[in-house]
Amino acid sequence: MRMTLDQYIEAHTSPAEPLLDEIVRYTHLHTMNPRMLSGLIQGKLLATFSAMLQPRRILEIGTFTGYATLCLAKGLAPGGEIHTIERNDELHDTLLSFFRRSPQANQIKLHTGNALDLIPTFHETFDLVYIDGDKREYAAYYHAVFDKVRSGGYIMADNVLWDGKVTAEPLPNDVQTQNIMAFNDLVRDDERVENLLLPLRDGLMIIRKM
Repeated sequence: MRMTLDQYIEAHTSPAEPLLDEIVRYTHLHTMNPRMLSGLIQGKLLATFSAMLQPRRILEIGTFTGYATLCLAKGLAPGGEIHTIERNDELHDTLLSFFRRSPQANQIKLHTGNALDLIPTFHETFDLVYIDGDKREYAAYYHAVFDKVRSGGYIMADNVLWDGKVTAEPLPNDVQTQNIMAFNDLVRDDERVENLLLPLRDGLMIIRKM
């Protein structure tokens, strides 16, 4: 039987470690929206990008079940940390159970609450920020973190193609699509950055602060 292109890509990509496979199983069994999971290909890209950058400080907005967190953490410099923010407090104990079994357990700092409330409390400079929270708040996240990113550092944002809805006029009540489009326009027009929008999965924006 002929493979699909996605199947071929996965078959020619290094497999995920068992802990990540366990997160995939848990997510499909216990969450309402398992498609929010990063998955193998995007996870490998995040891990590879982090390994290339070797950041000392990462900020992740939107942890969900922790797949992307563990991928990003793999590239941390010795002594580095990733601060990850998840609004859903019901995931707190599950996330800790996964993180504690990771080789980077001591480098992962989980914060529960609203990212826009928590970000001002971080008095650090980040090498990499990964935005994957409430799509209605992407522009607000961008403004909140920008001055906390070092010159030459990166901001990455997931779901910026939003299932292709960004290519058409959004419905008046489709606030998520409207705000994703506003975020994409904001980044495009920001002369302080260079950016690349990749058609990976649901769209991944890579932004370099100049």
